[in-house]
Amino acid sequence: MPAGAERRGLPQGRHLWLLCAFALKLCQAEAPVQEEKLSVSTTNLPCWLVEEFVVAEECAPCSNFQAKTTPECGSTGHVEKITCSLSKRNEFKSCRSALMEQYSFWKFEGAVVGVAVVFACLVIIRQRQLDRKALEKVRKQIESI
Repeated sequence: MPAGAERRGLPQGRHLWLLCAFALKLCQAEAPVQEEKLSVSTTNLPCWLVEEFVVAEECAPCSNFQAKTTPECGSTGHVEKITCSLSKRNEFKSCRSALMEQYSFWKFEGAVVGVAVVFACLVIIRQRQLDRKALEKVRKQIESI
């Protein structure tokens, strides 16, 4: 640009800010929205999802009969009997037993230790190979002298 010439229009950096400001105004503009009240039917939901409850029977393994008839037994194999405070309904709720969690934890720990032992053995084997190669290289260098 020549020394005396004036620059017309917005500077280049301002175009981006103007575009962003315009887009922000469009996003903030309120469109007419029809509000419809959606009623959620709580009759098919378990009562423990929508209200307070008290555990009537602690978490226990499902019996063979319960495993076939109660869908809550399917995921963990353990259920607890609960009583909802407002509706006074008795229902079963799937739960995880402490014994099952402990078994899963030790199974995981055993797998981790097993993998660590395998890789430790691989490291030892590789280190021995590299030591043998280094010793062979040194021996060849000494023989060539």
